[in-house]
Amino acid sequence: MPRYRPASGSSVSVRASGDDRYSDFPDGFFTRLDEDDDGRFYVHPRLVQHIDSGAIAAVRDLYDELGLYGEVLDLCSSWVSHLARTPQRLVALGMNADELDRNPQAQERVVHDLNREPILPFPDACFDGAMCTVSVDYLVRPFEVFDEVSRVLRPGAPFVCTFSNRCFPTKAIRGWLATDDELHTRLVAEYFRRSDGWDQPRIDQRPTPGDPLYAVWAHRLKQ
Repeated sequence: MPRYRPASGSSVSVRASGDDRYSDFPDGFFTRLDEDDDGRFYVHPRLVQHIDSGAIAAVRDLYDELGLYGEVLDLCSSWVSHLARTPQRLVALGMNADELDRNPQAQERVVHDLNREPILPFPDACFDGAMCTVSVDYLVRPFEVFDEVSRVLRPGAPFVCTFSNRCFPTKAIRGWLATDDELHTRLVAEYFRRSDGWDQPRIDQRPTPGDPLYAVWAHRLKQ
C-alpha cells in the first residue's frame, strides 16, 4: 500500500466506513480539502483540455490498443472522450450535463455523482470496455466504484484509468495529493486488487514530450 502522511489536522474518517478494504489506509486518506457538494463544484461547464496534446495522443493510442470499439462506458466523462474511433455505443457518465451534451462521440449521456452514489445505473454485463480519463484521483469510494465497473462489464472486458500530474487539488483525495506519480500508479493498481472480478492489473507510463501520461488497467475475469 502507498505510504501516506496525513495532512495537518486531518482526522476525518473514510467516508465509506464499514468497508474493511479501507481499514488499513490512514485516517483521512480518502477525504478532500473541499468536502462541499461536488454538484456545486461542477455546476458550470469547463470546456478545456486537462492534459496537453502529446498526452491526449497517448491516451487515444492506448484506448485503441485496448480495443474500446464496442459498447463502452466513459466514467467521469466530459465534452471529449479522447477515442481514436467512435465506438458502436458510448455512454458518457459525468457530473455536468452541458459538458456531456457537447461530447460528439457519446450516444448516451448520464449525469451521475459517483462519490454520492457509486452504484452504476446499468444492468450486469452490458459493456465491452470502460475508461476513466484523468479523474480516478477524485473518487472517494474507489473500491465500490471498481466493483460496479466489474459488474457492468462483460467477461474479458478492459477497464483503464489514465492520469497525469494535474488535478483540481481541492477535490482530489488527500492521499493522492500526499503521494507521487509512482505511488499513484500503485494506488490505482491496489483499487483493482481489492475490488471484485479483476485479473492482475497492468501499469504503464506512455512516452510523451510534455505532460506525463500514466495508465493502469485490468480485465474483467472470464469466470
